Amino acid sequence: MPKIFNNKTSWSKFSFRKILGLILRFFGIHLLIGLIAAITALVFFGWLAEDIFEGETITFDETIRNAVHQTAAPMLTETMKVFSIFGSTLFLVALGICVAAAFFYLHRKRAFVLFVATMLGETIILNTLKVIFQRARPEPFFDYALPSSYSFPSGHSLSSFCFYGILAWLITARMENQKLKIPVWTLAAILIFFIGLSRVYLGVHYPSDVLAGFAAGLVWVVTVGFGDFFLERRSSSKI
Repeated sequence: MPKIFNNKTSWSKFSFRKILGLILRFFGIHLLIGLIAAITALVFFGWLAEDIFEGETITFDETIRNAVHQTAAPMLTETMKVFSIFGSTLFLVALGICVAAAFFYLHRKRAFVLFVATMLGETIILNTLKVIFQRARPEPFFDYALPSSYSFPSGHSLSSFCFYGILAWLITARMENQKLKIPVWTLAAILIFFIGLSRVYLGVHYPSDVLAGFAAGLVWVVTVGFGDFFLERRSSSKI
């Protein structure tokens, strides 16, 4: 086996700047930012989960809930109900079948597999976390029907982040027009944000439930995104 290092090795060539440059060349700035964001989200989720176990988020949750509720207006309420539908299980399953069928029809085999895997994985993650924490839901506003499942994390937030997040990734990763990527990600971000906000506005979730759903969704989407990246590198190297 050849010796990589010897007594004459110049350690200056392993400086932080050069290592960072190699990482950027391999992953690209966008994927690197995604990795950093995922690590941050994972740490944030762990911190938030610990505080919820200890009951330290009550003041924060009630303050935000009351502040959001003070903005209530009939038209806004109906708008939030619509956004909530966009993150519901029934809507996402129906739309997901259409998306999966489109990928299959277009012979996007890897996109099809990754999309289905993302949503199946999200279901497992969500149900596991709900059973672990078993957090009771708050009192809903506007006589809105309270779901029977546990509150933490928000299923709408986690599911919508995974659904629209991975869809935006799979679409933009295959786009040649760089300028079109920004509108796709912007639309996905706005939709995800307002779905989460709608759950707080309607009173069926605490703000910390929504934030936890976003954090868990981000980690999972970035994980699948990295899988797509490495599979693409692997297929390219075989050509």
